[in-house]
Amino acid sequence: MESTRAATLFDRAHRLTTAGLLMLVTLVAFEAMAVATAMPTAVGELHGLAWYGWPFSAFLVASVVGMVVGGDVGDRRGQGAALLAGVGVFAAGLLTAGLSGTMALFVAARALQGVGAGAIAVSLYVVSGQAYEPALRPRLFGAISAAWVLPALVGPVLAGLVTAHASWRLVFLGLLPLIGLGLALVLPAVRSLASPAAGTVPDPARRWWAVLAGTGIGALQYAGQRLDLPAVGIAVLGAVLLTAGLRALLPAGTVRVRPGLPAVVASRGLLAGAFFGMDALIPLAMAHLHGYTPAAAGVPLTAGALGWAAASHVQGRRPDVARVVLLRIGFLLVAAGVAGTAVIALPGVGGWPAYLTWGVAGLGMGLAMPSVGVLLLDQSPEHRRGADSAAFQIADVTGSALTVGIVGILVAATTAGLFGLPTALLVAAAVLTALALLGAAVAPRAGRPAAATALSDGATTLAPS
Repeated sequence: MESTRAATLFDRAHRLTTAGLLMLVTLVAFEAMAVATAMPTAVGELHGLAWYGWPFSAFLVASVVGMVVGGDVGDRRGQGAALLAGVGVFAAGLLTAGLSGTMALFVAARALQGVGAGAIAVSLYVVSGQAYEPALRPRLFGAISAAWVLPALVGPVLAGLVTAHASWRLVFLGLLPLIGLGLALVLPAVRSLASPAAGTVPDPARRWWAVLAGTGIGALQYAGQRLDLPAVGIAVLGAVLLTAGLRALLPAGTVRVRPGLPAVVASRGLLAGAFFGMDALIPLAMAHLHGYTPAAAGVPLTAGALGWAAASHVQGRRPDVARVVLLRIGFLLVAAGVAGTAVIALPGVGGWPAYLTWGVAGLGMGLAMPSVGVLLLDQSPEHRRGADSAAFQIADVTGSALTVGIVGILVAATTAGLFGLPTALLVAAAVLTALALLGAAVAPRAGRPAAATALSDGATTLAPS
């Protein structure tokens, strides 16, 4: 057996697993990059502009359920079964979206995609922890981010061209052939890993807590869409449901950003919320404020993904640099990128600055996201890595869903004539920049050791020592 020192991502022991993981990430990346570019046209044709945030949010909210279910299936039957189920549901969502004739069906299709993507995401982290020793993990997460390069280069442009000259529906249907190829590569790799311990029985209550959390997010967004007095009661109910669900799903102390694993999980949520909230708004702002074509409106997303991949490669080559240092620098770059992108809302500026500023935000994500992933695996013992990885991903999608929901509320307010799209963009940028700066302030807590304590459901988490 090769020593740890000689091990590489593509040596005999790792090459199949690495190839499978990178293909799977590339598949998910194509979906993310292409769908975001085509979304303005899709919701316009389906007469759903006032509900612009819902296709994004439905995907993210349903991902919470998919992560918990996928983690349970993986713990009970192995990562191969979890991955097969996740990819199958994801493909069904793509097919339904491509054939949708109403906004309601389109949103439901995006929810199906979210369930599948959630199961895939948890499997990815569990496999990373099982198959790779700590010295290889920075390079692995760098390679995973680099797998976004091809989708970043061709995804938005191709989606824009297909949307403009054929149909936005092909953006979804065209991804289906990639499903079989990705599954064929990754399944042999995960089947070679250790099987679940005999007698492993996941807590079924976690699925209901996930549904509760997702329902809470949906209620909050629906309240924002109504913009009337009953919306206050709906918002309060949503906040209660979300708080109850997350309390059972996330490590104790996550909201207070306690040192150790809670701070790692919270950092992931802050990163995702700050970045993806603006990422969802940029194509709409470019198209409606400056008249950009769908292809041109998606170019800032390409710049962001390229910056992400480049910075991920750099951090992977510097395992000697503390991950918490890279995490803090990443947060600051995301804050600068989000704030800088807001200038496209100013009169006479145009949309071109977004091509540069969103690249800066991407550099921040490229430094921070791999680093927080390494911190998770370092602080999570193998016997609960599945649950911790699920909590990690749940924080990601919850942060994204909430900020994308805020963006959807702001866009809905513009359609109601309360204020213009430039004001919505400036308000969104202010909120998201504040989140990134908060993340920079608390980032050092993610690297502090903490003592293990028990959760109410019998799982363990980390609390301050």
